Amino acid sequence: MTESYLYAAARTPFGRFGGALADVRPDDLAAVALTGVLDRAPGLDRAAVDEVVWGNANGAGEDNRNVGRMAVLLAGLPVSVPATTVNRLCGSSLDATMMASRAIETGDAEIVVAGGVESMTRAPWVLPKPSRAFPAGNVTAVSTTLGWRLVNDRMPAEWTVSLGEANEQLAEKHGIGRARQDEFAARSHHLAAAAWDAGFYDDMVVPVPGVDLARDEGIRPGSSAEKLSGLTPSFRPGGTITPGNASPLNDGAAALLLGSEGAAGTLGLEPQARIAGRGSFALEPQRFGYAPVEAAGIALRRAGVTWADVAAVELNEAFAVQSLACVDAWLDQGLADPGLVNARGGAIAIGHPLGASGARVVATLAKRLIESGERWGVAAICIGVGQGLAVVLENVRTEPS
Repeated sequence: MTESYLYAAARTPFGRFGGALADVRPDDLAAVALTGVLDRAPGLDRAAVDEVVWGNANGAGEDNRNVGRMAVLLAGLPVSVPATTVNRLCGSSLDATMMASRAIETGDAEIVVAGGVESMTRAPWVLPKPSRAFPAGNVTAVSTTLGWRLVNDRMPAEWTVSLGEANEQLAEKHGIGRARQDEFAARSHHLAAAAWDAGFYDDMVVPVPGVDLARDEGIRPGSSAEKLSGLTPSFRPGGTITPGNASPLNDGAAALLLGSEGAAGTLGLEPQARIAGRGSFALEPQRFGYAPVEAAGIALRRAGVTWADVAAVELNEAFAVQSLACVDAWLDQGLADPGLVNARGGAIAIGHPLGASGARVVATLAKRLIESGERWGVAAICIGVGQGLAVVLENVRTEPS
């Protein structure tokens, strides 16, 4: 078996729900990210792309009918380039990255683009299809923007609580209070704003044609725990979770260019990082926020390293409470410093367009490792209905220690 490597990354800025990207279809957003990452390899004959593996969580509207293939066609790639769309909810583009790396490692492909897209703004309402024509009663339109919909009555009620209620339960179980969540959320905004101001994201983000949006739209540099403390809880009276300490609804797309070691010549690029380990884990649906803990442990074991070796972590911040619960567990397992997690901001500030977030955290992790010269990093994400994914990256632009 060969090894798989990350060669380049590109993403759109992430827009707020109903914001600057609201008028852009998800298949067009996907095409922007796909074009952007391939433009990093200007000498590449695009017919040499063996596969596009694309993540998407909703898939109920303009992103239906295999949005990965739609992106290939809209981006003007040769029609011979195949594509598939995968759905592991919030982990879709991280799952796509893992699938792409496996294809390379087994020799089924040399060059693969992995990524994902979500327009939560444009996710439609849906109606359940009747089993018989012309029902006499009323039907209810269901929003596909976020969360479990059209739930099977056979599912236990404790499994199907809202995402917010599930995380209120997590806060109770782990003793993580409102103040700590608000502090974590404010940190996310401050670090994301500082990273943009320092130019960290400038070469990672590509513009969306016709849209005046140069940066992620939801970052609030003036955020503070004190300001966030005044927000009303969203899921329980007297609860801890508010719109300020949870990820927002967003629109955006992200893409990664992966290849074998031998693909470097074809791409005209040097690899950034090796995909060194992969992990997936599942538990009860309502405990989804904690699933990255074991997923990361599995990925580290498969990479042959421990938390003591890890110098950077990118954890998708679905909620502050689940992020803190995961970080606390990793500290107990040997992670050296909580400051290694999301040092350039996280999804609470940057945004969480469901299908795109996995590719975003991988790209950010690779750049952090290159900038620091450190060797090992972990990208992880929690996933609704009780799952988590993680990938270990090895920086190949530094000398192994």
